[in-house]
Amino acid sequence: MELTSKQRAQLRGLANGLDTILQVGKEGIGENLIRQADDALEARELIKGRVLDSNIDYDARAAAEELAKATRSEVVQVIGSKFVLYRQSHSKPREKRISLVSGKAAKTKA
Repeated sequence: MELTSKQRAQLRGLANGLDTILQVGKEGIGENLIRQADDALEARELIKGRVLDSNIDYDARAAAEELAKATRSEVVQVIGSKFVLYRQSHSKPREKRISLVSGKAAKTKA
């Protein structure tokens, strides 16, 4: 699922108040980190992560893209050493999921 710019903006706004729950340290991205990210995405749908200074192998963009690929999620935003990932949950009731704005822009005539 490809996010539109309006959906990304909505998710960026929701991510502002989130705490960083995922940290990519000197060990890099391994099975445990991928499992942790996968579990957090299923429970929360939107997570914020950070690449620690001790990690010399990844910058935030590379870490976010690798984690997104491994967890089948979307990179919402990357700023400095922090990143935000989104994946719609299938275990949460529909009314508790994040409701994204419509992907189609309204056309107006002048």
